[in-house]
Amino acid sequence: MKSVLAISGSTRNHSTNWKILEHISKLYQNKVVVDIYEDLNKLPHFDPVLKESEIPESIKSFLTKIDQADGILISTPEYVFSLPSVLKNALEWTVAETILSYKPIAFIVASSSGKMAFESLDIILKTLVQQPIPEKSKLLIQGAKGRIDGNGRVKDEKILAQIKSVIDNLVQTMENVGAKNQL
Repeated sequence: MKSVLAISGSTRNHSTNWKILEHISKLYQNKVVVDIYEDLNKLPHFDPVLKESEIPESIKSFLTKIDQADGILISTPEYVFSLPSVLKNALEWTVAETILSYKPIAFIVASSSGKMAFESLDIILKTLVQQPIPEKSKLLIQGAKGRIDGNGRVKDEKILAQIKSVIDNLVQTMENVGAKNQL
């Protein structure tokens, strides 16, 4: 079974974005293994001058999880019209690596507005993945708190259909990449 490393840009494990990832994990449990990364806020600040031998174990572990995953799913809020610093920091640790190059990625920005974080994440991922993220692999959910209940269930059927479409596309892309690598 294919695996997805899911990353919430929120450090609160009961946040809307965390609940979206948990909902996706349950919804797709028969299709993919969704591993929700729990230590984003424990990663040290990115330091580009560190030598390979100086990279902290927590970073090595994070990068290994990315490398071993068949795909990456990010769900994040917007803080002060930007990405949360913990998410930006985690992505910065991948800059010196080619670990995200051409890896299937999908992302969801679920926030009050989210537009600026959405645009920022799109640019960052396009750079790290070395190709544009397809439109069908990204979703902006504005007014997220009113669309998702306290148990993480999506109350808006249109939004639920959009989430399913994004995840279906991620799963299909992972399967296509896997088939291509076996040739």
